[in-house]
Amino acid sequence: MKESHLASYLGSHRKRAGLSQKELGNLLGYPDEGPVSRHERLRSIPPLYIALGYQAIFHVPVAELFPAAYEKMRESIEASLQEMRRDLEQSSAKGRQAARIARKLTWMWERENQEPDHRNYAEEAA
Repeated sequence: MKESHLASYLGSHRKRAGLSQKELGNLLGYPDEGPVSRHERLRSIPPLYIALGYQAIFHVPVAELFPAAYEKMRESIEASLQEMRRDLEQSSAKGRQAARIARKLTWMWERENQEPDHRNYAEEAA
């Protein structure tokens, strides 16, 4: 399935609610429909405050409204965490710095070994 199809489910939620882009924009404080249109087509990512507004309006988590953006960010974070882990594991720090490194590595281990509280929204939609 194309990523563009998974880019945003904002439009389908808006249409299901019977709202126009202008009406939705007005609820969020926009003067016109332009930003909502760009968010629906993922031409621009909504600011956090607006994304939370979409969540509040539709009672749907932001990650479900924008599954492709969520998955892209999740993959980027996971790759960065892997790189950070490698760097931390190779450190030869002592004292307080070693304690900080140990705390980070413990957190990473716990994060990897706990039940995940995120979903792969892009795969679920496919």
